[in-house]
Amino acid sequence: MNNTLRPALLRDPVHLLAFGFGAGLAPYAPGTFGTLIAVPIVWCLSQLGWVYHLSFALIACVGGIYICGASARKLGVHDHRAIVWDEIAGYTVTMLAAPAEPAWLIAGFVLFRFFDVVKPSPIREADHSLHGGLGIILDDILAGLFAGAILLAVRLLL
Repeated sequence: MNNTLRPALLRDPVHLLAFGFGAGLAPYAPGTFGTLIAVPIVWCLSQLGWVYHLSFALIACVGGIYICGASARKLGVHDHRAIVWDEIAGYTVTMLAAPAEPAWLIAGFVLFRFFDVVKPSPIREADHSLHGGLGIILDDILAGLFAGAILLAVRLLL
């Protein structure tokens, strides 16, 4: 992506959100930087309570279908690497299963990134078989569910 386009792209509210407020424009590992943006969001939501966190997660996932799809259409590239709203939504889902304390935030980050990068079945199938905004975000929601399930299991065992 041409550097001269970056400021213009971020002026578009769809791209601003899809690119994780600019995190997706990182030259390396934009998905990781997108997930890092989600960490303080989750922490702030946790201060408001679980219902607010759940509400944001639902809005991020459902709204993300539009945000990711619209950004991809405007860019003319399905699931462009700069689109990281899906990572924000996925990490938010992960952290529904754990308190927003430093160790849990880090564990959730590592687990979510693992599942998002490795994409075991059925995450891989969702990533390859669906198109548009749903195809962009569903694999990250599934990665968030997988990571969240592990966090929940650990919490129940402790």
